[in-house]
Amino acid sequence: MAIRTQHQLTEQTWFITFTCYKWLPLFEITDSYSLVYNWLAFIREKHSIETLAFVIMPNHVHLLLYIPDEKLNLNKLMANAKRFMAYGLIKKLQEVENKQLLTTLSNACSEKEKAKGQLHKVFEPSFDAKAIYSDEFWEQKLAYIHNNPVTGKWSLGSQSTDYPHSSAAFYIDGVVHPDAEITNYYSRWDE
Repeated sequence: MAIRTQHQLTEQTWFITFTCYKWLPLFEITDSYSLVYNWLAFIREKHSIETLAFVIMPNHVHLLLYIPDEKLNLNKLMANAKRFMAYGLIKKLQEVENKQLLTTLSNACSEKEKAKGQLHKVFEPSFDAKAIYSDEFWEQKLAYIHNNPVTGKWSLGSQSTDYPHSSAAFYIDGVVHPDAEITNYYSRWDE
């Protein structure tokens, strides 16, 4: 049984990570990166949550979010995000009739999850959230996010700014992202 951490919003800027089930590259397979962009736009509109930085990898997402409402429940926010994206990912898999992957995701549901109406396990049950408590920690997480597509096993571009599903080009080259409204973290200190 997975132990879930109850995240309390004592800070306003968060480094958040969530992962597809068994690290399957579901965003890539379904070309569903837009699901994350749509969710980021939704939370900006509904909760005034600002996207400070992000990378959408084939099988996981890293975010730096500014969440101004301290009463907002981070667990509920992320559960709703994953549920919203899961429906979209499953719909895409059904459209292309990827029966093998649909069966894998269906078989991954426990009897308890099936009894609650869950048909597919699209994401790992939990997510990681760390409050940004210093400029050094911010810089570390920003570099990690931006270098993720070009380090380790990933080779999604020769430079971090080549990868389209990232805020790297915004911070490094000043390029406005076509699909995400990014709030420049550093501009907060210029005011």
